[in-house]
Amino acid sequence: MPKRKAKILIVDDAQINRIILCELLRDQYQILEAEDGKKALEIMKEDKMIDLVLLDIVMPNMDGYQVLEKMKEQRYLEYLPVIIISSEGNTTSMEKAYELGATDYIRRPFESYIINRRIKNTLMLYEKQKKLVHLVEQQIKKRVNNNTTLINVLGHIVEFRNGESGLHIQHIQTITKMLLLQLGKKSHEYKLSDADILLISTASSLHDIGKISIDEKILNKPGRLTKDEFEIVKQHSLIGAEMLKTVPNYNNNDLLKYAYQICRWHHERYDGHGYPDGLVGDQIPISAQVVSIADVYDALTSERCYKKAYSHEQAMKMIVDGQCGVFNPLLLECLCDISEEMKASLFENENYADQAVVSKMTDELVIKQFRSEMPKEKNNESQNRKFFQEMTFEYDAFKDAVYISSQAAKDLGIDEIIYHPKNHEFSFFNKSTIKLLKDKLKETTHLNPEVDLKIYAHIGKQKQ
Repeated sequence: MPKRKAKILIVDDAQINRIILCELLRDQYQILEAEDGKKALEIMKEDKMIDLVLLDIVMPNMDGYQVLEKMKEQRYLEYLPVIIISSEGNTTSMEKAYELGATDYIRRPFESYIINRRIKNTLMLYEKQKKLVHLVEQQIKKRVNNNTTLINVLGHIVEFRNGESGLHIQHIQTITKMLLLQLGKKSHEYKLSDADILLISTASSLHDIGKISIDEKILNKPGRLTKDEFEIVKQHSLIGAEMLKTVPNYNNNDLLKYAYQICRWHHERYDGHGYPDGLVGDQIPISAQVVSIADVYDALTSERCYKKAYSHEQAMKMIVDGQCGVFNPLLLECLCDISEEMKASLFENENYADQAVVSKMTDELVIKQFRSEMPKEKNNESQNRKFFQEMTFEYDAFKDAVYISSQAAKDLGIDEIIYHPKNHEFSFFNKSTIKLLKDKLKETTHLNPEVDLKIYAHIGKQKQ
């Protein structure tokens, strides 16, 4: 199969600028064009195969900065690099673009070789990042599937002893996940990440693990339980919670912590009339509140040894009317919102990790790791960026001298000549660094005027 050409979106209100870039790039890349920021965002929303955006800053209606802000808000910048191409060449413009998430900044007028090289380098960098993300995603997916499989086995053992439907665990997981996703859309009160949603829906399989210690004769009794028998059954929530809390490494395992909450408190009710602790309102962890509704719904719509199954409509009415206890009003709204979708989804049972959630978990993990390696103080980040943007070097082969740009010399309070054969002081660069820099500068030609290397410079008492 021939390799797919990378797709580049050119965003510029000036048609002549778009024509120049198109002519320059069309042989190597697929080209899309947008004459303003709003059109660019529409294209990005429709086409998920765009590999790179070339973005102008000065545009009517929505400028380049606003486009970057929207891309950041909609999480496009997590996988889609943006190179600014603008005649705005001042440091303030560059700093603002970088702070908003731009990958690179090229000033007009530019040389065709330079822009081709920078585009190629950016695409190569992001291709490597995508491969890394894919590897991390596969590892997370494998781990999630392994956890889910083991937990489902335990859940099904409990179901088998309890005489419940083999689909009960899958239904609880499906309803829990749908409720949590809808809750996230309606409110930010509970601050649940995609990783939390995946962990809670997985942990929901263990909600009745404590029933493994309850006598099967009581669990499968066809008639009404006596008061003493009911008290015995109620103990399953405490027994299950204790079982989970004694698992080694419990304190460092979020899955087990959610499972503990669900196990212990999924029979609590919002008005305090549940068990075992009589918690009220949001004293009940949201994980347990959601699984509680999911459990009640599936119990109503499933046939058991002591009752026939209710229809979806009957079950919904009974829950909303409070016939099964009082639930969080916000969660009841969410349940009504997803009613029809839930009814349809329960016929399509999934035994694998949700791909969208796993992908988001991967993004969060990679981005979190990337951010942890960035300078923590904003001032330092701005200073470092300014340092690298303004510092350029010139090598005079005739004099065998290395000069630093005048602006950088002024900012740093040093002489423009940072190396000369007659001056053997190395206060700014050491001797080996000067040699490396000279060798690199000697390699430059009119076709290859740039070099890229990482070096440390002594600025006062700091090494940067």
